[in-house]
Amino acid sequence: MAWQPQQEGLQQILQLLKESQSPDTETQRAVQQKLEALNQFPDFNSYLIFVLTKLKSEDDTTRSLSGLILKNNVKAHFTNFPSDVTDFIKTECLQCIGDPSPLIRATIGILITTMASKGGLENWPDLLPTLCQLLESEDYNICEGAFGALQKICEDSAEVLDSEALNRPLNVMIPKFLQFFRHSSPKIRSHAIACVNQFIISRTQALMVNIESFMEYLFELATDEDAEVRKNVCRALVMLLEVRMDRLLPHMANIIEYMLLRTQDSDDVVALEACEFWLTLAEQPICKDALSGHLPRLIPVLVNGMKYSEIDIILLKGDVEEDETIPDSEQDIKPRFHRSRTHSQQHQEDDEDGSDSDGLDDDEALSDWNLRKCSAAALDVLANVFRDELLPTLLPILKQTLFHPDWEVKESGILVLGAIAEGCMNGMIPHLPELIPFLIECLSDKKALVRSITCWTLSRYAHWVVSQNHDMFLKPLMTELLKRVLDSNKRVQEAACSAFATLEEEACTELVPYLGFILETLVFAFSKYQHKNLLILYDAIGTLADSVGHHLNKPEYINLLMPPLIAKWNILKDEDKDLFPLLECLSSVATALQSGFLPYCEPVYQRCVRLVEKTLTQIVASTTHPDQFEPPDKDFMIVALDLLSGLAEGLEHHIETLVARSNIMTLLFQCMQIHNDLSLLQDKMPEVRQSSFALLGDLTKACFQHVKPNIGDFLPILGQNLNPEFISVCNNATWAIGEISMQMGADMKTYISHVVVQLIEIINRPNTPKTLLENTAITIGRLGYVCPQEVAPLLQQFIRQWCTSLRNIRDNEEKDSAFRGVCSMITLNPGGVVQDFIFFCDAVASWVNPKEDLKEMFFKILHGFKGQVGEENWKRFSDQFPQPLRERLAAHYGV
Repeated sequence: MAWQPQQEGLQQILQLLKESQSPDTETQRAVQQKLEALNQFPDFNSYLIFVLTKLKSEDDTTRSLSGLILKNNVKAHFTNFPSDVTDFIKTECLQCIGDPSPLIRATIGILITTMASKGGLENWPDLLPTLCQLLESEDYNICEGAFGALQKICEDSAEVLDSEALNRPLNVMIPKFLQFFRHSSPKIRSHAIACVNQFIISRTQALMVNIESFMEYLFELATDEDAEVRKNVCRALVMLLEVRMDRLLPHMANIIEYMLLRTQDSDDVVALEACEFWLTLAEQPICKDALSGHLPRLIPVLVNGMKYSEIDIILLKGDVEEDETIPDSEQDIKPRFHRSRTHSQQHQEDDEDGSDSDGLDDDEALSDWNLRKCSAAALDVLANVFRDELLPTLLPILKQTLFHPDWEVKESGILVLGAIAEGCMNGMIPHLPELIPFLIECLSDKKALVRSITCWTLSRYAHWVVSQNHDMFLKPLMTELLKRVLDSNKRVQEAACSAFATLEEEACTELVPYLGFILETLVFAFSKYQHKNLLILYDAIGTLADSVGHHLNKPEYINLLMPPLIAKWNILKDEDKDLFPLLECLSSVATALQSGFLPYCEPVYQRCVRLVEKTLTQIVASTTHPDQFEPPDKDFMIVALDLLSGLAEGLEHHIETLVARSNIMTLLFQCMQIHNDLSLLQDKMPEVRQSSFALLGDLTKACFQHVKPNIGDFLPILGQNLNPEFISVCNNATWAIGEISMQMGADMKTYISHVVVQLIEIINRPNTPKTLLENTAITIGRLGYVCPQEVAPLLQQFIRQWCTSLRNIRDNEEKDSAFRGVCSMITLNPGGVVQDFIFFCDAVASWVNPKEDLKEMFFKILHGFKGQVGEENWKRFSDQFPQPLRERLAAHYGV
């Protein structure tokens, strides 16, 4: 006899289901608590499945809700279900999968895949055979319900389905799915393709043996009248392009024609799937050959896709021009992630790209990814593949769009101009003297969406602007961009602030003459901005400080900038996440102002120490009593450590009195210790160690007398963290060791064995990132500088890598001490460098202005080597040098 509910219990649950649909949050919360309490009754879940599958007198919404609550219970408590309840739910699901209501069928499908995931497909052996059998049903509802469930299982359990554990059911399932590509119902055809699509990227064997039929059936469905089917066909072709290019190549011309058509599909979802094809194709080596002949047709299609649709404009409130006084809703503010401090070198040629954003999320209010963004991203990557070959097709289109009377078309033209900036820069340069003034004019357009995209596009050409005559381009751009920072539209304020930050990174000290004007604008924005844009404003101020450095340290600038920053600092509570961007900003400002920050440093310093202490206390509490205390948000501690680093770097020895009056050294040791304890899974939070090591290095430089008593504790931990798996942690540990060795001098001898072997391993490791290689080389050089006797015998193990790592960094103190160390080691062990002497010559030649005594050391080593081998051998040896190296050494060192 099947389970039957008691009427009273059933009525109680129905009442709760009705109440939970109330818009009132209090009612919903009360219902939630009652539902949680009911979980203690073993047959509560039997009632829920009964309402979903049997109680057809109720409306679909109530029945579906019952199923979704049951799904959540399965997720949370499935292992505690009594077996008779589990069996009852499974039987009901399979019997009712063909319910006449599409909503109920979909809910049962979700419930089935959740149980299969939580309980394991192997513990429900009849599930897949039953569903596959139900596909054969003449009843559409049963076939569709079974297919819907199978599609969800394929999405959730793709790997398990292709395993020996289940006896490889895909060998049967995939051929079966392929039969349904020709089914008369578009919904069924769509399910069938979606199921097979789950197995393309993983190159599942059962699909690969049927790839011919799959492709044949796909091509048959290419012009299907149903949008969902077309979407899944496009998705399949995009994935096949990634993993089975060989199969598509013979048909590539036809596929490109098809995708051109589909990118213009009347259904936006299909067009977006098709547009992904161009993004994927651009990453393939065959892209240029395959697409060359199609550019004149593809480019206009992509440009057309970059226009805002009517619905976009409604969602973006494109008709609202002034909204600066409307407060932001909290869900509009994305969580911010703090990037911990990393120590890196400045290069001879600064090839680092300051911004990793393509800026294509100018319309965050829209779904994260849409046809406009995908078309712009595709044009961006294609511009990087074809470079200036794109321009003959694109320039006539740009002329039409940029000067079009409809603002939506003009706006898309400005976006196009920004999207091609990186790839087509060379070809665009002749047009920029005309285009930049035009864009600067567009900053005053009456439509806010035109003004905001113009900010972004101009930022993409900032590098060129800065290299030109300032009166003609930089000054007018800066003036207009700063007006937009104070725009009456919040979207424009945000775009202008971000664009100005990019301009700051490009212009650096070129902005110094205009600092007063810039600061007045940014400070005025403090009084004007709503919550979300304030966070971006902090970033623009921090970037300005990074870009102009000590030039900011003038009383008139400090008096402008510091009062609003400190006012915000005083308002924010210790647990407010808005502290993150403010602390980051203050860290840059403190580093730039140096002694100018002294009047503000004490309360800032004390609060940072308090944040670190508070977080450590919470970590200990949550580790010892996990049932009573939640683990804290460690970002507060990380950001505080980074600001302390900024203070130490900016204030230098002035920070000594603050350190002396606080327990920061003890706290710093605790930060490293807690997060170095492998039993506490510290690797979830490497950023704490990263920031701790940065602060240790900065305090070593600023006030070593407070670090020295704890060196015996710190150095073994630094040694344990020379693990290149955590690049940034390893990088900062390496840098800190180098700074400590310079302060310790010969006393470093005791600790050399803790670190030198790991450092030599890192420098010889393939694919080590450039920054880590440079810091490792500098630290090895510095260890050789203070303890040459200990490190010189190992010279041959690292000298070649050492020389190539440091040849591109600018002359500075760190490079100076490292080279002195290497010279001392070569003097003690000349045999260690003989095999790789050409690399040493090249590294010496990388110096622009070495100090006189260092130059003398280079001179002695070069002439010593030349004297050792004799004139003839030296000539033979130096003839292998590239011409510039030979000339440089002859000019500077007379060899």
